[in-house]
Amino acid sequence: MTDGSVPLSEQTRRELLELARRSLEAHFRGEAEPRLASDRAEAFGVPRGLFVTLKLGGQLRGCIGTLSPEGDLTRLVAEFARRAAFEDPRFRPLSPEELSACEIEISVLSVPELVRDPEEVVIGRDGLIVEGRGRRGLLLPQVATEWGFGPARFLQETCRKAGLPPDGWRDPEVRVWRFQAEVFGEEPSRPA
Repeated sequence: MTDGSVPLSEQTRRELLELARRSLEAHFRGEAEPRLASDRAEAFGVPRGLFVTLKLGGQLRGCIGTLSPEGDLTRLVAEFARRAAFEDPRFRPLSPEELSACEIEISVLSVPELVRDPEEVVIGRDGLIVEGRGRRGLLLPQVATEWGFGPARFLQETCRKAGLPPDGWRDPEVRVWRFQAEVFGEEPSRPA
């Protein structure tokens, strides 16, 4: 992270992943949202952007997050786990049967910084935000490596996500930001 954020401890990462899963389980059981026993803001650092990704069999099943966090990570993780499961417009809502096979991944973002030269983008480290013409698109750092994108293709795909032409990033009215993410997730479930 280049913004001076302190990396999350392994214990904190585990707690946040458990909270995301318990939040979805509670939803299906009709129970109140769970809280962490160690629900303390200082354990989770300053407010940062966050995305929660759900995968089934290694394939994307939902991903929603925020660049403008309001509150600490404990509240954001629970909220965006539910939103990724039930509000991602690309997918039907997650079913109770899918939850047990679902893998949860959390990306905690650094503060975005303006890209002045596309050569500044480092694949595998940087995520991208493209904004202009009343549109915005974001791709997390892991997307480029998962799909084998180079810097130019990564910029093009982020423009497409924003609903802009692939070369939209060249438009002087369009801004490109990069950010880093602390990405951690559950281990994929293995058949017995």
